[in-house]
Amino acid sequence: MKLAIKTLLFFTLCFTINITQAQTPTEKANKIALKVMEQMGGVENWNNVHYIKWDFGKRTLHWDKWTGNVRVENPGQNLVVLVNINTLKGKAFKNGEVITDLNELNKLLTQGRKWWINDSYWLTMPWKLLDPGVSLTYLKTEKLPNKNTADVLQMTFENVGVTPENKYWVYVDQQENLVKQWAFFKSFNDEKPRFTKAWDNYQTTGNILLSFDRSQGAGGPKNVIVKQQFNSNLFTDL
Repeated sequence: MKLAIKTLLFFTLCFTINITQAQTPTEKANKIALKVMEQMGGVENWNNVHYIKWDFGKRTLHWDKWTGNVRVENPGQNLVVLVNINTLKGKAFKNGEVITDLNELNKLLTQGRKWWINDSYWLTMPWKLLDPGVSLTYLKTEKLPNKNTADVLQMTFENVGVTPENKYWVYVDQQENLVKQWAFFKSFNDEKPRFTKAWDNYQTTGNILLSFDRSQGAGGPKNVIVKQQFNSNLFTDL
């Protein structure tokens, strides 16, 4: 009888420990996100990056991460926007002439910030998995096109960005601890994504990894340059 009681107590204790140690979907997702950032070079190295330049579609962007200054060149519109994404102050040039009309200028500064939000997200999304206002949840595992198993994380947003109603599924390769695919849902309630695209061709830039010049059809950033020294006049002059 005593042996039975001891055995029961042992299994009860083990069950209690297992319940205590069980991870919630959010805790599991957060741990995976930290592994991703570590694999890409670590948060400290990411924070130490000063300057990034890249092409997205027909635009070229220059970003001073430390100050928030951004230069967006849009040759198709003969437009250059110089905006600080934190203060929304700056200037804009159309056809080589500075824009002095305040209403037009404010619209272009707002548009420049929106371009940066969209275009930088296609470049830096894995670094933003744990940003304030981001809700990250573990969903399931799924096979990638290369047959590797991926953990699927769901990203939703609360009062951040210009499209907080969006939803993403982020596919993290269990072997490589890198994001290898993402799916975009225009609305949180959508059952099917608007697109599912590769997030591949990671390259070492400075002390970090970034994904760019991706597989055909995946879209995204091209010609990425990460530097610590640059010409600061890019953010003040045409």
